[in-house]
Amino acid sequence: MDQLVLNAEPRTITGKQVRQLRRQGLVPAVVYGKATKPIHVQIPQKELDIVLMKVGESTLLQLQVAGEAEPLTVLVRDQQRHILKQHPTHVDFYAVVMTEKLRVRIPLTLVGQAPVLALATGVVVQPLEELDVECLPGDLVSHISVDISVLKDFDAVIRVKDLVLPPGIEVLDEPDDIVATATPIAEEKVEELAVAPVAAPEVEVIKKGKKEEEEEVAEGAKPAAE
Repeated sequence: MDQLVLNAEPRTITGKQVRQLRRQGLVPAVVYGKATKPIHVQIPQKELDIVLMKVGESTLLQLQVAGEAEPLTVLVRDQQRHILKQHPTHVDFYAVVMTEKLRVRIPLTLVGQAPVLALATGVVVQPLEELDVECLPGDLVSHISVDISVLKDFDAVIRVKDLVLPPGIEVLDEPDDIVATATPIAEEKVEELAVAPVAAPEVEVIKKGKKEEEEEVAEGAKPAAE
């Protein structure tokens, strides 16, 4: 991919006064590096939004500062965003030296299909999403592809040492760190509860005999004269 070009202007406004720049649609930024003194710049927000959507920590871009003859080759080192609107409010750029190695993190992108998922219900898990590397700026890539077609069963794993790396990149992560694996999804079984039939409560029915009833009536009757 061709290097992206981002246009910027020198910035004289600093501190809390940068709020007025944001109201004008400009984003304050700073450029620094081993061979570059800090440069305060301002960039149109719309143009910056488009570029930041395309770049990552390991993507080189050309920053053309107005008044400078040559653009600076930079990496996006840090960016601050509005907590609600999520547009950039400040960006740090690192000016690289093409002959000096950098330590950066390169995203890992899963590609292909895992055959195990066609045989059983499962999901591919990616514990490691970025690779910590060291290389010259010219050897940087935007991402490293991870082919998951080797995941043929749930015992298979892809480790850092299994990755196919572009030339010039030295990996700093542990070789046995797991990048991706497939894990089965446990099927939840709903057990039917056996409901015991509820017996009707026993009702004690007392039947009185004819003789008992007659005796009760006789006892309840009072003599005619007392």
